[in-house]
Amino acid sequence: MNSSGIRHIHHEFFKALQLAAAICISTIACADESAPKVVTDAFEKKYPGAKAKKWEIDKNGNWEAKFTTNGEKYRADFSTSGMWIETESSLKFEDLPEAVKNAVKREFPNEEVNEVESVDKAGRGHFYDVEFKQKGPNKDVEYRKSGERVN
Repeated sequence: MNSSGIRHIHHEFFKALQLAAAICISTIACADESAPKVVTDAFEKKYPGAKAKKWEIDKNGNWEAKFTTNGEKYRADFSTSGMWIETESSLKFEDLPEAVKNAVKREFPNEEVNEVESVDKAGRGHFYDVEFKQKGPNKDVEYRKSGERVN
């Protein structure tokens, strides 16, 4: 076989290899992830007896566990080194503490609430995140149980 034939085979081989790598990477990225042991150990320590139904990597590169405790659904985020970052659960507006509902109605009387979450965050404690629809990115406003605005 001459050198151009070898180059052609070499070229075709590497094209096939690139395609196989791309398929493999896209399959891994879309698959349900298995968190590293340091992360699952941190989850089990933070939430003894809870079982993560699903692990995935969030937009910030952190591991997010979806789990249920006492009938409530939660999402807990952990760094790749296993440090707990935050835990969130979705709420209905009517389930917010009265002081928070009153603050929202007073401060944003004409705004449409898109989403409400109860958040427990490392270094910041517990607060309620109220998201409002608007043009462009939605606006998030955070409140303490007392109705005090955090951000």
